[in-house]
Amino acid sequence: MQKYGLIGHPLSHSFSKSYFDNKFKNECLDCCFLNFDIESIGKLKDVLHENPDLQGFTITHPYKKSIFPYLDFIEDNAKEIGAVNVVKIDSDRKLHGFNTDYIGFQGLLENVIGDKNIRKAYVCGTGGASEAVKFVLKMKNIGFDVLSRKNDSYADLKKEGFHDNELIINATPVGMYPNCNKMLDLPYETANASNVFIDLIYNPEETMFMKEAEKREAKAFNGLKMLKLQAEKAWEIWSL
Repeated sequence: MQKYGLIGHPLSHSFSKSYFDNKFKNECLDCCFLNFDIESIGKLKDVLHENPDLQGFTITHPYKKSIFPYLDFIEDNAKEIGAVNVVKIDSDRKLHGFNTDYIGFQGLLENVIGDKNIRKAYVCGTGGASEAVKFVLKMKNIGFDVLSRKNDSYADLKKEGFHDNELIINATPVGMYPNCNKMLDLPYETANASNVFIDLIYNPEETMFMKEAEKREAKAFNGLKMLKLQAEKAWEIWSL
């Protein structure tokens, strides 16, 4: 049996295990998928030591950037993005890092905006998911501002408010299960029907971020499609 898994902390919100469990069952694949909830990236060595038959794993918050020193090889796009969310372990037990988040987000973005002319995007967060989002926005020639709690960018946006044809992306864990009642401090009251809100969170299915946008008739989408697309690409990498 082939063994794969997910590295992160916490993992109670994640649908990755159920997604791959269903995939393996439906496609009659002799594989299993395990959750490895580790409190620091240094514990990765223990996971690898205790699971010598592990052939690959995905990575979620908060280790998409901090895993770099543990990798033997890093794919070019992952280097440019600055984050890894998929690792393949070869026959020599070398770790190869990839980024499939950008593929997932690209598919999600193209699905939700179509040929809509986006004037500007706001990317909330500075973690690994944010890096993949920025990579895709650059590919699409969509200008963006990054909002971070480390500076006054949220406060500046609250003063200015949203304008027509803007894209707002939540790439933070704010509002994720089990903290479903939390949301980013944004000027939602200035949103309108020309705005598009994308929350990379998929658990819960509809976040407070999305609900506030929909109150102003803005379109709002979660990250489930992104999860599925990046997971299928991860499987493609593991299967090569």
